[in-house]
Amino acid sequence: MTSHHRPRTARVKYGEELRLRRTAAGLTQEALSEQIVCSPTLISHFEAGRRLPNPDDAQRIDRALSTDGFFARWLEDLDTKFVDHFAAVAELERHATEIRQFGLTLVPGLLQTDSYARALFRAYRPNHRSEELDRDVVIRTERGRVLDSALNPVVWTLLDEAVLRRHIGGPAVMAEQLRNIAGLADAGRIRLHIVPFEVGAHALLQSLVTLLSFDDSAPVAYVEGFMTGHLMDDPAAVRASHTAYALSLGDALSHDDSLALVQAAAEELEHGQQ
Repeated sequence: MTSHHRPRTARVKYGEELRLRRTAAGLTQEALSEQIVCSPTLISHFEAGRRLPNPDDAQRIDRALSTDGFFARWLEDLDTKFVDHFAAVAELERHATEIRQFGLTLVPGLLQTDSYARALFRAYRPNHRSEELDRDVVIRTERGRVLDSALNPVVWTLLDEAVLRRHIGGPAVMAEQLRNIAGLADAGRIRLHIVPFEVGAHALLQSLVTLLSFDDSAPVAYVEGFMTGHLMDDPAAVRASHTAYALSLGDALSHDDSLALVQAAAEELEHGQQ
């Protein structure tokens, strides 16, 4: 029988263990928060797996619960490269059997080339250093390794035509990015669909959306905006997200026509450089 809970990521397991150890110690969230000098709300976030303590907080948790460095040591093994609102999603991507992603104005992170990602990170910062850009690009493009397998996960990629027309990083960078998408689509690694401008309004016009499905857990949906993201496991919200995706998919070009459009856009950029 299929489970109907959200998949338990390492962060969720960490939080569950914290709750169990706190309860066994006879402490409320408020009492623990007083000992580690933070708010009870932050303890709640830790226990739900929404956030991780910093190393100092983890050491104070160990002292408060007499856990002999357990939470500080475990923290070192958890992936903390991603911002809080995305960390759980990055882990869930690695366990998903199907990913349905929609890009409204940008290429989804799983498909970004190094040069495209670098151009984005440069635009986000008023000041930047090359070593910081290098680190962020590696973190971003490492996510694409889930595509290294020939078959799993199944990946659907739905893009608004605006993604093709916004030339991130200049013609050469954008042409390389489009060729990367076209190559994955032509090889059958991703299912590609483009929602053309002529459609006008469509169901996903307001947000990036990622839908994740699993063999042994209920599906989840993720939406993202500036400096924030929201992972949803409420069945009604997930169903609504799937419905919106299906509606926009119904407005999109076929896989073959979408592939041809991406290839033509890449050729236009390449010819413009000659």
